Amino acid sequence: MEDTIRALYEVVRGRKAHPQEGSYTCYLFDQGLDKILKKCGEECSEVIIAAKNKNQEETAGEISDLLYHLTVLMVNEGIELEAVEAVLAERSRKIGNLKTFHVSDHNT
Repeated sequence: MEDTIRALYEVVRGRKAHPQEGSYTCYLFDQGLDKILKKCGEECSEVIIAAKNKNQEETAGEISDLLYHLTVLMVNEGIELEAVEAVLAERSRKIGNLKTFHVSDHNT
């Protein structure tokens, strides 16, 4: 999967550097941050609905759409893939460290 994400990131970055007429990715860049964020939100909602409907094929498709739009957001905002990989690597070292949540005593 890492190679696929890297390839997607490079294609999106290439579209930003060298716009191509008729490219949906270029359309998103032209529309700007608000449009990109709107699409991320829409795709996130569609992932939730597909998962709630227990449709694995549709959920996988919607997750793919969300990952694509998040990649466009990353490139638009100048966030390198390595920055996200570094955060994920750091977090993976913390597996098993469940956060302790404050528990309120509702009887007092």
